[in-house]
Amino acid sequence: MDFKELAFARRSVRRFAEREVPQGVVQSLLDVTFTAPSSRNLRTTRIAVSRDRGVLAAVAQMRSRGSAFVADAPLAFFIMGDDAQTDLWRENCAISATMLQFAAEDAGLGSCWVHVHGRPHDENAPDGMTAEQYLRANIPSLPPYPVLCVVAAGYSAETPAPHAMRDDSDKVFNI
Repeated sequence: MDFKELAFARRSVRRFAEREVPQGVVQSLLDVTFTAPSSRNLRTTRIAVSRDRGVLAAVAQMRSRGSAFVADAPLAFFIMGDDAQTDLWRENCAISATMLQFAAEDAGLGSCWVHVHGRPHDENAPDGMTAEQYLRANIPSLPPYPVLCVVAAGYSAETPAPHAMRDDSDKVFNI
């Protein structure tokens, strides 16, 4: 599959098959992810990987909406950044997470990003505990870097249709 086909095929997957992802596949995803461009090539992205059911359950509860599906994922990647090196750690992490999702699709896996940074644990209490504070309170082994997102991944239990071509010319400006 060429890149354009890969880009149109990649969809967010929230239902995973009960099938373990081999460590060699996980390592391959990490190898690709760490090729991501970064500001001044500082390579500030840090990644924690978990298959632990308790950790995945905590991620599933970190937000009142939008994270529950992680409980059934075979694994999750915590995309974090070294904010001591650059204030562009979020941008670096976003590029890395995107690379990870394309690598997962290329490896025959499904994935879905769950935003952490700046999100409330409970959307009905936006000034209360944040999703990241919840994670830190429930996953003491989480490394001390700020978390941009968690990417759940595994073999898909669903086959979403590829994105349809659409006319986005109204979003492009010639200057």
